[in-house]
Amino acid sequence: MIRHAAMFRLKHADGSAAEAAFLKAAGILAAIPGVQNFEVQRQVSSKNEFSFCFAMEFENQKAYDYYNHHPDHVAFVRDRWVPEVEAFLEVDTVKI
Repeated sequence: MIRHAAMFRLKHADGSAAEAAFLKAAGILAAIPGVQNFEVQRQVSSKNEFSFCFAMEFENQKAYDYYNHHPDHVAFVRDRWVPEVEAFLEVDTVKI
C-alpha cells in the first residue's frame, strides 16, 4: 500500500470562491481507477507553510503509476495545479 500526500498552498485568498472551486475540481482525482481513500484535508498545524493536503492510497506501484499518467490527473496538474498552487510538498510512504 502506497500512501500519497500532496501538501500545498494556493495562490487564492483564504475562503475565496476560487479556492473552493479548486478544491471541488480535485474531486476528479478520486474517480481515477486505483485511487483509494481520497481525502481533501485542511492543514491546522502552525509548524509548516501549507494550507491543504490531498491524501490517497494505492494498492501498489502499478496503480500509482497508472494514476500519475491518467489523462484526468495530467489535465488537472496542467490546468489547475500548475497555475493555482503557490507551493507544495509531496510525500509518498509505505508501511514498514
